[in-house]
Amino acid sequence: MKIGRRTFLAQGAAAGAATMAAVPAAQARAASRPTLPAFYEDIERRTFNWFRKTVNPANGLVPDRWPTPSFSSIAAVGSALTVWPIGVERGWISRPEARDLTLAALRFFDKAPQGDAPTGTAGNRGFFYHFLDMETGLRYRDNELSSVDSTLLFLGMLFAAGWWTGNDPAEAEIRRLATDIVDRADWAWFQNGRPVVSMGWHPGRGFLDAVWQGYNEGMMTVILALGSGRHPVKDGAWEAWCAPYPSCWRGEGETRHLAFAPLFGHQYSQMWIDFRGIRDAAMREAGFDYFENSRRATYANRAYCITNPQQWDGNSGDLWGLTACDGPGNFELPFKGRTATFYGYAARGPLGQPDERDDGTIAPTAALGSLPFAPEIVVPAARTLLKVPGLYREYGFADSFNPSFRYIDAKIETGSVDPKTGWVARDYLGIDQGPIVIMAANYRHDTVWKVMRQSPVIRRGLERAGFTGGWLG
Repeated sequence: MKIGRRTFLAQGAAAGAATMAAVPAAQARAASRPTLPAFYEDIERRTFNWFRKTVNPANGLVPDRWPTPSFSSIAAVGSALTVWPIGVERGWISRPEARDLTLAALRFFDKAPQGDAPTGTAGNRGFFYHFLDMETGLRYRDNELSSVDSTLLFLGMLFAAGWWTGNDPAEAEIRRLATDIVDRADWAWFQNGRPVVSMGWHPGRGFLDAVWQGYNEGMMTVILALGSGRHPVKDGAWEAWCAPYPSCWRGEGETRHLAFAPLFGHQYSQMWIDFRGIRDAAMREAGFDYFENSRRATYANRAYCITNPQQWDGNSGDLWGLTACDGPGNFELPFKGRTATFYGYAARGPLGQPDERDDGTIAPTAALGSLPFAPEIVVPAARTLLKVPGLYREYGFADSFNPSFRYIDAKIETGSVDPKTGWVARDYLGIDQGPIVIMAANYRHDTVWKVMRQSPVIRRGLERAGFTGGWLG
């Protein structure tokens, strides 16, 4: 029998309060950051090697997914530009090799054709299409010019501009190209006469109706738009972004947080931007920062999986994590006396939160991408994920798995089904691999955060959004 939403909310609040009350505040924990166990480095290195395996060295593009043949995701390229220096610092790749891969990508995007034609271009007005052909680098089919995926690409470029500080001509070229490409983006155009930023644009059809407003991964997009050196958005963009916040709050007391069901919405902006100790008007009123907000959201995601209102198999305090990921496919199938709905690729997260969806599919990137926020629950989850049959492979964790999906006769979209252990994804997804490596580097050494704190674009964007305190001071 399906548990009602009101019953779940009461149970979830109680579970969240019980688990979070015993956890020290993020600020107190930061001074004594626990050392990660040895197995975690194996996860990081295998995941890094996925980027090294799949990159096209001629243009620096990496695929959306692999081993299924795929187009390139510009968001995954942003992660690649970030993981190359991480690999240098960890001894996984030589500095010259990482430099050459970085330059290949920057030189490609520097010369990639722009314009409003539906074919033959890679972008328009300084932005780039969500998906590009892996070889030609041109727009893949009919996908959109994406403001948020361009943001993920640009953040990788800004990190490259700040990390490659050598005096030789190649590293100087990295800094010059990365800064120039990011500054070309015409953010004022992407507002389309409104205070908010559109999510996308199509040739011949114009801007999407959907805009970045409310609490989700679009936070980084608005900050980048405010911080642009050449084409920034107008004053008031951050206030327009925050306007829907009253409807986003969930929980009370120590569990109160701005909610967005899939965990990627709490992770992506913070892969590059250090929100510890800095606050905008909304967080000053709330009494905590966005880092703490993501910690609470991580615990809420886990608490929901513990409560498990849909009665999925496998969910527990050490096996949890809902976010956007692959799934077995779109099905309506019998499950424990009810009809259960399953999905293919989709955003997933706790019921009762914005963008809710739960079909029993768990993604390793959901927990591991939250490592800096809550290592005390992420590390045990990682250890448990290593034991899931068929999930951990040569290049780290496959994208996702679903212990409840044991329907061997179903014509699944991807992956494989075992009648005892359930469905496991076939592919790795670049946008899900990135957070595993990047957030581990931030947890270990503040690797990305300490570089990005020096970025004029990031500092300008945060200050225009009204952030004060902490490292901004």
